[in-house]
Amino acid sequence: MRISQLAERSGVPATTLRFYETAGLLRPDRSPSGYRLYGEDAVERLAFIRAAKNLGLPLEEVSELLAVWESGACADVKADLRPRIAARVADARARAAELAAFIAGLQNALEHLDELPDRTGPCDHECGFPGERWRSAPVACSLEGDALGERTAQWRHLVGDAASRGIEDGVRLTVPADRATGIMALATAEQKCCPFFDFRLHLDGSVLHLEVRAPREGAGMLAELFGSAPGGDQSEA
Repeated sequence: MRISQLAERSGVPATTLRFYETAGLLRPDRSPSGYRLYGEDAVERLAFIRAAKNLGLPLEEVSELLAVWESGACADVKADLRPRIAARVADARARAAELAAFIAGLQNALEHLDELPDRTGPCDHECGFPGERWRSAPVACSLEGDALGERTAQWRHLVGDAASRGIEDGVRLTVPADRATGIMALATAEQKCCPFFDFRLHLDGSVLHLEVRAPREGAGMLAELFGSAPGGDQSEA
């Protein structure tokens, strides 16, 4: 097949086929007159490339996976593909947690706008943007007894082994990114019973940075849950 025929058979534009050739994903033969020539194996190869790209794999990883696929051993492809997909799942979950946190911030802004009275005076910074509520929230927790102990155990399970350091008003914890979903859910529940805690999540590749802040009066409770008093010096583990 010439490139136009392969494009029609595979549904992949000729420009993309040329790009794949440049990237080393396709290796056409050449006719005596210099035209690209492809065999039936190119159609299967393109189907494999499309399937890999649909999983979000970058071209570099697709190229590595193609080398394994060419060996013809299904078990080898499975063994190579599984950790790649697992990494994409962890990345997607972490990004979903960041998006959920962003949505929660937008929702708080909407609620703040709905609570504001209609004033006729000049607008200040509080007209459209909510302040940091955790700074003025009462330092008290509505959980008691077994519920409080269970919540503490949940936090220690997720961040008990985190690398940590003190920051202004709180602590910064670094954990594997695949914990982002659980941490986001727990932080959301925590703010319902302890609104004086401030949580901020930042995804950084394979790790997640969790910053937790509290007013000075809540330093003891923050240290009990997260292992560092606000502003304290704690070297990274």
